[in-house]
Amino acid sequence: MSRIGIFDSGVGGLTVQRAILEASPGLETVYLGDTARVPYGSKSPEVVTQYSLRNASFLLRHGIDLLVVACNTASAVALPALREALDIPVLGVVEPGARAAARASRSGRIGVIGTQSTVASGAYQRAVAALRPGAEVVVRACPLFVPLAEEGWTDPADEVVRLVARRYLAPLRDAGVDVLVLGCTHYPLLKGAIAAELPGVVLVDSAEAVAAEVRERFPGPAPPGLAAAHRFYVTDTPERFLSVAGRFLGRPVPAAEHVDV
Repeated sequence: MSRIGIFDSGVGGLTVQRAILEASPGLETVYLGDTARVPYGSKSPEVVTQYSLRNASFLLRHGIDLLVVACNTASAVALPALREALDIPVLGVVEPGARAAARASRSGRIGVIGTQSTVASGAYQRAVAALRPGAEVVVRACPLFVPLAEEGWTDPADEVVRLVARRYLAPLRDAGVDVLVLGCTHYPLLKGAIAAELPGVVLVDSAEAVAAEVRERFPGPAPPGLAAAHRFYVTDTPERFLSVAGRFLGRPVPAAEHVDV
């Protein structure tokens, strides 16, 4: 049975794991949340790359066949070093999301929302430009979406959620984008609120785009009679991780082991 390693700076990468498991239920997964060092967005590219290499080394010891970098910041800066250091395939979230957006857009006006660090990195802008020269990429940082998702404030009918979404997304609506990339692993939990503010706009979930590429690499079902195992590790506060993990993964997470990487 094939085994996928997934790491993120915290809990958000569980939305990527969720999409992978929905697309390929026969895969085993090992998830590492680097909760001791979250957020990665405030760190230098050199430090994020160092953390990413440590995370990858830990996951490799679990016999993984492919590494998924679920963190947008790490995907933006650490993929070259990871691909050079590892003998297994490495997928980030930026490139699959950009590919899906470039295919879906009819007008060539593509929106991207993410954390301040992801937007500032220019990673999505570069990826879209390489795939679709001449496309107009409109970016917007939406930092308050992260605490809303972690607190469970995701109902589109909630006044706070609606007002925050409207404030952030108005410039994208005014720019006339026809596709919007959810460039942060927390944002899929707010998909309903985002869609309500941008009617008719195609939402590209980078997690689903990654899951589709994983399925292409591992298309077969699980061997008969074998149940896929899933293990969870964190570098700090496993109780905090467990208190919100089920909401992000869409299924119970019974235990997370505290490790030092």
